[in-house]
Amino acid sequence: MTTYDERASLTDLTATVERVRSSVEGVIEGKPEVVRLSLTVLLAEGHLLIEDVPGVGKTMLAKALAKSIDCSVRRIQFTPDLLPSDITGVSIWDQQRRDFEFKPGAIFSQIVIGDEINRASPKTQSALLESLEERQVTIDGQTYELPSPFMVVATQNPVEMEGTYPLPEAQRDRFMARVSIGYPSPEAELQMLDVHGGVNPLDDLQPVAHAHEIVKLIDAVRGVHVADAVRRYAVDLVTATRTHPDLRLGASPRATLHLVRAARATAALSGRDYALPDDVQSLAVAVLAHRLLPTAQAQLNRRTAEQVVEEIIQHTPVPATPQTHGYGLGHDPQAYGQQSRRL
Repeated sequence: MTTYDERASLTDLTATVERVRSSVEGVIEGKPEVVRLSLTVLLAEGHLLIEDVPGVGKTMLAKALAKSIDCSVRRIQFTPDLLPSDITGVSIWDQQRRDFEFKPGAIFSQIVIGDEINRASPKTQSALLESLEERQVTIDGQTYELPSPFMVVATQNPVEMEGTYPLPEAQRDRFMARVSIGYPSPEAELQMLDVHGGVNPLDDLQPVAHAHEIVKLIDAVRGVHVADAVRRYAVDLVTATRTHPDLRLGASPRATLHLVRAARATAALSGRDYALPDDVQSLAVAVLAHRLLPTAQAQLNRRTAEQVVEEIIQHTPVPATPQTHGYGLGHDPQAYGQQSRRL
């Protein structure tokens, strides 16, 4: 049953997220859907992969999100000579103490900006695997917990560009969503010339939310109800990727978990304490496409993973409105929330 405190938490969430959204959109013009997805991933305890051509504002988006929240921020510029220890840290021998002292790497921050992540070698990229999934780092047999909230916002250029290494499947699978910013509209680009022409808007950006607020909002998102029918719908979408003839690698069970978590966050951003199939559907491309590998024939036919996911969405039946204890709930979307309250 939804309590007054839970409703108040959702109200606080909406107000706080609106402040952060306005702050970020003051820097990134004309891309409200990209900003919303970034906030969705943050509240769903995920990590965001921003992939696009150079110069469209990938790093600017990551920095604007980080500066809008009063928390620790570290930036890692991924280069071919970057070492794994530069990311995770290293144990150094202390002559005075005659013992090893651990020097934390750049990953020990609440928001980590990984710039051009696919320009580092696969060995260095793999240093992120443990931190992305388990939110901890193990060095010389000693495990160190990472701070909360913890989010990695990584940018990468398309793999066909020079000097890039493709991210391994295991690492792509650990990013909750991938977003492409795209070129701005002519109007937004004109506005960008006015705003960015003389000064850097990041210089005047001030935090509008605190880290402890984000932690509370994450807890509120965890309480969003996901009905059995909505969970089944998410499973059906992911299962369809594993048998599709145009894919040689489908989505993992981790993808299902990420899809449901993101649906919870989207529902909370909309002021609801229950998720709808529409929430799952709207996130399917962003959450699933970067995990999929098309077959060679599909690539020859210029079929993208995004197109395959769109096709799966069209052919997967949307669940009917749930029924609880024999009561028909009609076609009201609120039935997905009423189900939890009756139980």
